[in-house]
Amino acid sequence: MGRIAGKVALITGASRGLGEADARLFAAEGATVILADVDEAAGRKVAEHIGTAASFVRFDVCDEAAWQALIGDIMTKHGRLDILVNNAGVVEIGTPETVTEADYRKIMAVSVDGVVFGCKHAIAAMKQGSGGSIINMASIAAIQGQPYVAAYSAAKGAVAAYTRSVAVYCAQAGLPIRANAILPAGMDTDMVRDFPEKFAKSGVALVNELGQGGVTATLGKAEDIANLALFLASDESGYISGQCITVDDTISATMGTVPARPR
Repeated sequence: MGRIAGKVALITGASRGLGEADARLFAAEGATVILADVDEAAGRKVAEHIGTAASFVRFDVCDEAAWQALIGDIMTKHGRLDILVNNAGVVEIGTPETVTEADYRKIMAVSVDGVVFGCKHAIAAMKQGSGGSIINMASIAAIQGQPYVAAYSAAKGAVAAYTRSVAVYCAQAGLPIRANAILPAGMDTDMVRDFPEKFAKSGVALVNELGQGGVTATLGKAEDIANLALFLASDESGYISGQCITVDDTISATMGTVPARPR
């Protein structure tokens, strides 16, 4: 308990899934948490359940002016920003041949623009305090060929690359700000559970074991990601920056498909 006590954390995409798990754990470990999301009803419900340590704001990560306003409000109210988790993201089905311009623009805006603007304004705020930790949510899709989510893979690859740029910039500028990325495999969240319906609507057919009834790897838990995010947010990871950490139970390291197993 208390691993990030006294710290102020901003988490985007915090109304459900990985962002929600981060928010709940961060608050339990002593942080003041601001949950930001476009899903107001769900976000307010999560914040209310967490209690006085949490607050919710409806927020569009694609809007740079909104970032300036939100972080300005946080600095006015709390006087500091110690942790930023750029978790917001969207995924749509589309191969390199079938991806639509609308889906591509939306995916890149949320996953890439949101990270760029978030890092930019978080650095400015963290410089006013004692530094901080930026945690960007990438994906195993950044390092694997996943043809049926091609634009999503491109976006998450950009997030991983940008994270390294931010980390090196802060280090070379002598700023006590760290930046790392988390690359999850499939997690047991609404986003992943929605995949079958998305595939059905897209008309894209999977051409591997996943689409032929073969065994698949066990889905991870949202808490698996939250635990790593907590470590990266805490002072325990003070010498870790510029890293892209994969959380996938060997999926990216093995040949073939990892069989499901009890957890």
